Parts: sequence; structure tokens; C-alpha cells
Amino acid sequence: MTLDVWLLLGAVIVIAAIASVRIAHRMGLPSLLVFLGFGVLLGESGFGILFDNPHVAREIGLTALAVILAEGGLTTNWSHVRRSVPLALVLATVGVTVSIVVVALTALGLLGLPPNAALILGAVLASTDAAAVFSVLRRLPLPPRLAGVLEAESGFNDAPTVIAVVLLSGAANSSPTLGTFLLQTSVELIIGAAVGLAIGPAGAYALRRVALPASGLYPIAVLALTFVSYGGAVLLHGSGFLAVYLSALILGNSRLPHRAATRGFAEGAAWLAQIGLFVMLGLLASPKEMPSAVIPGLITGTVLVLLARPLSVLVSSLLSWALRQGWASWREQAFLSWAGLRGAIPIVLATIPWAAGVEGSKEIFNQVFVIVIVFTLLQGPTLPFVARLLRVAAPGEAHDLAVEAAPLEELKADLLQVRVPPGSRLHGVEIFELRFPAGAQVTLIVRDGKSFVPTSTTRVRADDQLLIVTTAACRDQVERRLRAVSRSGKLAGWYGERGLE
Repeated sequence: MTLDVWLLLGAVIVIAAIASVRIAHRMGLPSLLVFLGFGVLLGESGFGILFDNPHVAREIGLTALAVILAEGGLTTNWSHVRRSVPLALVLATVGVTVSIVVVALTALGLLGLPPNAALILGAVLASTDAAAVFSVLRRLPLPPRLAGVLEAESGFNDAPTVIAVVLLSGAANSSPTLGTFLLQTSVELIIGAAVGLAIGPAGAYALRRVALPASGLYPIAVLALTFVSYGGAVLLHGSGFLAVYLSALILGNSRLPHRAATRGFAEGAAWLAQIGLFVMLGLLASPKEMPSAVIPGLITGTVLVLLARPLSVLVSSLLSWALRQGWASWREQAFLSWAGLRGAIPIVLATIPWAAGVEGSKEIFNQVFVIVIVFTLLQGPTLPFVARLLRVAAPGEAHDLAVEAAPLEELKADLLQVRVPPGSRLHGVEIFELRFPAGAQVTLIVRDGKSFVPTSTTRVRADDQLLIVTTAACRDQVERRLRAVSRSGKLAGWYGERGLE
């Protein structure tokens, strides 16, 4: 086919994928399943497009993953995830190790895989998927600490799992000791962290002081800086994925010109990367080979979801408590276990041993593909139900709005949206009784599809949506006060019952 035909086909796929996002959103499914479906439909068993090059798939997949992680860092609110970072880091290191060992032992004992192949399978499946977590969990009304653990974990755990898969894939021709393995992993993570922590602040400093001739150049510059950290870390034999996530996290939480436009650009780039990545992986899959992978995949996936993930969460929570970094309740642990979504990232990681020519790697790829499809269908739509069942949902939480208003940037202010859930003790509270600090104000209420500007004596009702403008300095106080009143009523203290959660 000519270039014009490829461009037309690509544009049609992107438009169809965008249209399908709405359907996936309503069903509570990560959109990756729809995109993978497009790829399978276009592949050898559908329209006959043949793509079977794991080397190309690996390079495209890792590049797309870097874009997705950059978007995740740029759109993550540091004030929300800060308290969750210690537990997230333990989950991304110790938790990943526990998951690798449990899955590998299962593959050895039940599936009869060779030791190295079993470890590779465990490492491939150890990472939660950033794209799946960001797309599903950001729609769930969760307490900031719980949502922060899941978001930060999905951003941090890609780096150690990629390192583990690469090292294990290379170990097919050599036998590194456990000490060498751990040392190399630690060095790569340290280098990656150092590069990300250096590029992020330096880039933010430069962008605040340079006067670019067009506002559209700022988002491009920010995204380019994240890839400077990625490439720099890789050249120094460090973890590019940790570098890109940390630098993006710093840049996304710095006061930069045109932050809203930068976030929008990053989200658009990440969506395009996801569409291209998932369609490509669907093309790479061979449906006629999948039946033989169904039983092994279901066995491995069941062990992963019901044993490996819960055990990794339990061990990580115990270690975090021992280090005096906080403790996850049993309800939170249960939800963290169920919400460890696997998406396209494990499929991308499965291309690494395949491209390296590891024996049995194609079978590993097929098993991982089955696991992702089946367990994403099982876990994704049930997350809201599980959150309500475990009573960890927090429907009164404030959410950021995507706003392009430049004055808010100049005033260093945020616009929050709060929906008053049924049963909340915000119902019946007058605006003045919220006792917000001087830097915050309820500017609009949307009720029964109509909006109006409230007065100080306007009573809040269940199912109202409040738009609140607050300065960045008092945003945390506003959110704590909202949680306190929602749980304990207008007489709640400033922090309120569980107001800091």
C-alpha cells in the first residue's frame, strides 16, 4: 500500500478508536480492550494485515510507554499523592518482587516452565498498567490517599519490572548471581531517579524564565524535557522510565506558563500513544494460537489476582507500617489487591524476551495476552461495585476540572468540582456554614440541570454540583473541610472526623 493509503487507514482507525472511548467509558472498561480489538480485527485473522515483528513492537511499545508515563506524571497532583508515595514505592519494589516469586513458583509447579521462563513470566505480569489505572481509577470517587497509592504505584513500578524483564531475558545466555542482579537493578534505578530529579527542576526553572514566541511551544517544550530525561538516563545506563516519570511529576506540579494547555497536550499525546500501541499489539497477536494459551493463562491469571497481588499488598503494607510510613486497613488492602489492573504494559514487556529469542517466549506472549483480556474484563467493570462493597468509595471528593482560563494561572488558583452524594451531611448546610478560608469561595451551583450563583444563605442539597475557586495555598484546607462536613455535619471541627484522609 502507498503512504496515502496508510495515512487514510491510520486516520480512520484513530477516529474509530476515539468514538469507541465513549462506549468503553459508559461500560467502565479500560479503552485498551477496544483498541486491542481493532488491532486483532485488522490482523491476519481479520483484514489480513500481517505484522509479526517483535523487535519493532518492542521499540514502539517502550516509546509509547514513555509517553504514557510522561502524561501520568504531568497530570498527577503531588499534594494528593504525597502521603501515598512511601507505600507506593514499597509496592513498586518489594511488592513487585513478591509478585514475581509467587507467579514464577506457580509457573514452575503447575505449568512446568523452565526456571528462567517462569521468572520472566512473573516479571512480565508484575507491573500494574499506568494507562489502565489512570483511565479507570480517575473516574472513581476514592479518598486521596488510596487513589494516590494506586496512581503512584502504577507510575513507579514500570521501571523495576522493565529492568527485571530485560535482565532475565539476557540471562538466557548467562547466569548472573542474585547479588549481581540486585546490584544492577539498584544502580539503574538510582541513575534514573537522579536524572529525573535533575532535569525536572532545571526544566521548570528555564521555562519560567524564557519567553517563547507562541504559547503552543510550551507544551512541546515540557514533553521534550521529559524525553531528555528519558534519553539521558538510558545513555547513562539508568532507568529511562523512572527518569521520565519523575521529571514529568516535577514539571506537572511546578508553576509553569500555560499549565492547562500543557496538560491537555500531554493527555492528547498519551491517547494517541495508547491507540497506536494497543492497535499494534492487537496486530501482533495471532488468534489461531490463543486457544492453547487459554488454560495456562487462566491458571496464571487466577494465581496473580487471588494470591500474588494480595500477598504483595499485604507484605508491602506490613513493611510500610514497620518503617512507620503508614498502614493500609484491610479494606484498603482488599481494594488495592483487586485494583492492580494489568493492561497493555505486560503485553509490551512480553515482546522483550520474544525479541531476544528466549525459548518459549511466544507462548509467554500468548498467555499474557489472554490474561490481560480476561482479567481486565473481570476487574475493570467491577471496581465501582468493589469500592462500594468495601466502603472505600468517597463520592464527595473534590475533582480537578480541565480549565483553560489564563487568569486562574496568574492568580495561582484552582477550580474544583464537588458533587454532593446522597446521604452526605453536606445536605442542608448553608454556604456560610462551610467556613471556607478567605481564599476560597463557592462560585456556582448546578442543581437539576440548572446553574445559579449562590448567596451565603443558600442551602446545599444532595446531588448538587459545587464549583469552588480556591487559591493553591488553601486548597488542602478546603478539601479537608468538605470531607469533615460531609461526614460529620456543619458542627465538625476544622479537620473533622477522618478529615485528613
